[in-house]
Amino acid sequence: MKLDLTLTAPQDDFVFSDEIYPLFVGGFGSGKSEALFKRLIIQKLKYRQLSQGYFAPTHDLIRLIAFPRISQLLTDCGLSFKLNKSEKIFYIAGFGEIICRSMDNPDSIVGFEIADAVIDELDTLKTEHAKNAWNKIIARCRQKKPDGKPNTAAVGTTPEGFRFCYERWVKNSGTHYQLYQAPTASNPYLPPSYIDSLKASYPQKLLDAYLNGQFVNLTSGAVYPDFNRTLNHTDATIQAGETLHIGMDFNVLKMACVVFVVRDGMPLAVDEITGVRDTPTMAQILKERYGGHEICIYPDASGHNTSSKNASLSDHDILRQYGLKVYVNSTNPSIKDRLNAVNRLILDGQGKRTFKVNTKQCTELTDALEQQVYDKNGLPDKDNGLDHITDAFGYFLSYRYPISRPVTQFNVSMYL
Repeated sequence: MKLDLTLTAPQDDFVFSDEIYPLFVGGFGSGKSEALFKRLIIQKLKYRQLSQGYFAPTHDLIRLIAFPRISQLLTDCGLSFKLNKSEKIFYIAGFGEIICRSMDNPDSIVGFEIADAVIDELDTLKTEHAKNAWNKIIARCRQKKPDGKPNTAAVGTTPEGFRFCYERWVKNSGTHYQLYQAPTASNPYLPPSYIDSLKASYPQKLLDAYLNGQFVNLTSGAVYPDFNRTLNHTDATIQAGETLHIGMDFNVLKMACVVFVVRDGMPLAVDEITGVRDTPTMAQILKERYGGHEICIYPDASGHNTSSKNASLSDHDILRQYGLKVYVNSTNPSIKDRLNAVNRLILDGQGKRTFKVNTKQCTELTDALEQQVYDKNGLPDKDNGLDHITDAFGYFLSYRYPISRPVTQFNVSMYL
């Protein structure tokens, strides 16, 4: 038997990964499917009496891609096999079965057991559909291995925005979930013009996904396009006696605030509070959680109006009653000015990132900065609920670090 194991460095890491749930995220042409097929064959050779599973989004992909490629690899290994196309099963003499299934109807992934699975282009499915398919597939991986090693399910996909793979391997990553990323350029066997043709065909945000294998917002018009959870990350936490600067948004049952510290002139978001019932409840939480700190609130300017919680007091008055310092202008800045102030801090024209966020502590803020987009009217979208936390953090940043417009000196006297 002879199997050509020529692999790129990212492919090699993925194909031979011992993790239970490895994910290979790559750009176009990075060799995702090839890595999956070779991992599949290697697992079959290791566990000759056990079944292996291959899963694709549609029946057509199984017929057009999986059938010929698996057949070729089995032939290269010198194995005798029979493919039952209607059953979508490879019967391999002395080496058990490879079962192929489509994920177009996850509820049909029943009635068989396998040792391991490889899953192609999982992120092309809608998030809930992919989640359902994933759960069905890993439930099938239960044949006991003779060496006692765990069953595995490996995924290879192009990143399609913040869908299931992002949620499972990045946002909610567990101990056995390992991410391997591969840019298109990691594959030295592509034609020289391939990458240039991609650059000529796709806008920058799509290139981040389809060329560099990155999870990015693929919806046109991201509100915070330059935010990067790695480059804008800080491990900073609140220190004893430190003054806290808190941006706050008022919404009944959905109050939100973001807690900042300022070090060397740099605003660092270090904590967040969301989903609070009303202003008195929020004020009480702040006093209890951050006792011993000077607390400065930078709220929505509309909070100077009478509060729905107390007809005789405004939201600002309620905050002051709890001993909190309130810093606010008579009106909010325009939405455009607020967003420009924030985006300049995220990444300015000189490549400097002044604003940082503890992404582990401020998880909802991080998600919102990555995912909020403009609606059809050119305003930050409010339908997905991401606006509460971003408004809160924007009130502080635009108050403390406003956009300073150039002032033109005009000598009136010369015209008199």
